[in-house]
Amino acid sequence: MLKFLFFFSFLTVFYSYIGYGIIVYLLVKIKQLFSNPVHQGPVSDFEPETTLVVAAYNEAGFIEQKIQNSLELDYPPGKLRWIFITDGSSDATPELIRKYNKILLLHHPERKGKVAAMNRAIKYVETPYTIFCDANTLLNASAVREIMKHYADPHVGGVAGEKKIISADDDQAAGAGEGIYWKYESLLKKLDSEFYSVVGAAGELFSIKTSLFHQAAENTIIEDFVQSLQICMAGYVIRYEPKAFALETASASMKEEQKRKVRIAAGAFQAMVILKKLFNPFRYPVLAFQFISHRILRWTLCPVCLIALFVSNIFLVYQDASRFYIVFLLAQTVFLSLALAGWFFAGRNLKVKALYIPYYFLFMNMSVFMGFYRFIRNKQSVVWEIAARHPHP
Repeated sequence: MLKFLFFFSFLTVFYSYIGYGIIVYLLVKIKQLFSNPVHQGPVSDFEPETTLVVAAYNEAGFIEQKIQNSLELDYPPGKLRWIFITDGSSDATPELIRKYNKILLLHHPERKGKVAAMNRAIKYVETPYTIFCDANTLLNASAVREIMKHYADPHVGGVAGEKKIISADDDQAAGAGEGIYWKYESLLKKLDSEFYSVVGAAGELFSIKTSLFHQAAENTIIEDFVQSLQICMAGYVIRYEPKAFALETASASMKEEQKRKVRIAAGAFQAMVILKKLFNPFRYPVLAFQFISHRILRWTLCPVCLIALFVSNIFLVYQDASRFYIVFLLAQTVFLSLALAGWFFAGRNLKVKALYIPYYFLFMNMSVFMGFYRFIRNKQSVVWEIAARHPHP
């Protein structure tokens, strides 16, 4: 029984973080062997009308930089519109936006959260496509063009852009860990998209066919993830476009990053309930495989399996004492020691980059437990406290 628990835990963690990526990579290569390269891929001159929707809450210190970036996007004149929604903002954000006549400003003094703001803003969109992006990000000039070209394919219901973390040489664990994580996630999203569909889009930069927008319940925590998968469940696919990217600075500290991770984890458990039909592989064979492999295992079994792997390894060494289990336990102990050392140094703002990866890995999995606790106690508000980030350069 101990051996079963040990190998089950090891294989679950390995598959979730490494094995799935290898399998999808091989499936993509096999798919390419049987695909006709003619007429494949996005159409670069497809330039329909679209609207950029930006939800901003108390962003007075950055909003004008965001506005300039949005107005300078490279897209045919008259085909790009802008809506900024600032519900609940108590600083000068609405007043600063009002100075720009090209932008439709929506403002309501009551703050109900991002989902309510998106549900309200979509009613003012008159274009067939909508792009959502966060107020604290900057888009590359060709982002809109790169996104829109995918919609020449009628099966595409949404397009996910890439999230890039602006890192500096003096970044601490939060910046380095977050940057590495998103590089890895970007690679998996690219493979997912080439195989079938992206499994959940990040709200930093995400586009949809306006007609497919789903009015989410106002208590939805990670609405971008739920919205994108509901589009997939309707029979469409989400494409990934790395040439359209949103630049965002790293969290100011691990404490600030924890706010994000715990909130996302709480939202993940809520999303599993909302998207419970996706667990049916008979109804969604490919999508269910991607959904469970890429997302669900990391949010459920992996954190538990990491504990089970370590504990079962200790008992196996005590019972068996074979070289394999001793070496494996030693490796686990070293990794855990490095992670704990990373936590110790990060708490004192000391820069030890070699410790960032093990620390961030442990930190992500611990955040799942904290998020689950919030979920079962219904303690995660949709109106969350925004995590502080480093200022844009």
